[in-house]
Parts: sequence; structure tokens; C-alpha cells
Amino acid sequence: MSALYDADVLQWSERQADLLRRVANGERVNEADLDWPNIVEEIESVGRSQLSAVKSYLLQALLHDLKAEAWPLSPSVPHWRSEARVARYNAAEAYVPSMRQRIDLAAIYAKARQAIPDTIDGQPPQPLPDQCPVTLDELLSDA
Repeated sequence: MSALYDADVLQWSERQADLLRRVANGERVNEADLDWPNIVEEIESVGRSQLSAVKSYLLQALLHDLKAEAWPLSPSVPHWRSEARVARYNAAEAYVPSMRQRIDLAAIYAKARQAIPDTIDGQPPQPLPDQCPVTLDELLSDA
């Protein structure tokens, strides 16, 4: 089964899902057809992917909010604020409480600060806080 996983993950996943449904319905299937190592890996990757998505949304929210703070007179501020709201909304939609212990908001904020451009419209940024000025709960509830 691992060869099929490597060659065509879509076909592999459809086959494994069919086999697992049959097992769940009480049908006996050939255990050798179930690719347990890759099934386990794929299940784990679902959670990692969701966590990664939430972190990415939080990074985008912080980055857009920081640009609006750093260049408050820019005509792009309404767009940045809108983008930040959308990112916070997406983060809140994908977030589940078990993610809290795996989200390092200080590290995400540091990445957002590093992503701030040196200038926009020829202007340097206004000073920004060294530490994240909002909590995870505030980011998720401000959607």
C-alpha cells in the first residue's frame, strides 16, 4: 500500500477511506490492505495543518494591523484593517481550544514585526511595540 501512497495519494486516500468505512460497519477486510503507518501520519497531519493555518492567519492579522499602526496616514490603512479583520475571522473559525498551548503569540508577533517593510510610500514606519500588544483571546474575539 505504501507504493500507492507514494505514487497517488488521492487514490490511496480513497481506498483507505473505503476500507475504514467497511471496518466501521463491521465488515471484515484484509488487514494487510490497511496502510496503518500512513493512515496514522495523515491523521496527525490534519491537526498540524489546521494549527499551521491558524498561526498563518494570526500572523497576517498582526502584520496588517502593524502596517496600519506604522503608517497611520497611508491611504492603505482601511485596506490593511479590513485584511486584518478577515485574517482574525479566519483564525477564529479554524481555532479550537487545544491549539492554545501550541500557539506562541510572542513568536508570531516577532515574525510580523520582521515582515514590516522598511518604507511604504517613501516613509519609514512609526515606532511599534516590542511586545505583542494584544492577547490571543483579543485577536480571536475581534473578528
